[in-house]
Amino acid sequence: MGNFEDYRNHVGARPDKFYKSTLFQGDMMMVGLNCLEPGQVQPVHDHADQDKVYVVLEGSGRFTVGDETQDAGEGMVIWAQAGVAHGVENVGSTRLSVLVCIAPPPR
Repeated sequence: MGNFEDYRNHVGARPDKFYKSTLFQGDMMMVGLNCLEPGQVQPVHDHADQDKVYVVLEGSGRFTVGDETQDAGEGMVIWAQAGVAHGVENVGSTRLSVLVCIAPPPR
């Protein structure tokens, strides 16, 4: 993969759980795409030593970060510092596509 990429080339769906695709992984950061169909959930979880950023590209979802839960749509940016629980649920009627950045990347 080059230095420029259209995320729409990596959109997908799975019937059993949300779809994930890695767009870039370097030594300092991982960038991926998460696609959730209506009703799909990324359960609340945390990364003890990794910061995470979500950027909503398409659709809308209900995001939880720590004690805060909020609906967010296209253009919204959501972040969770290392050790803070976070997750998302697609509460809309269309696919939710979210750009995900994790630093440092998973090993």
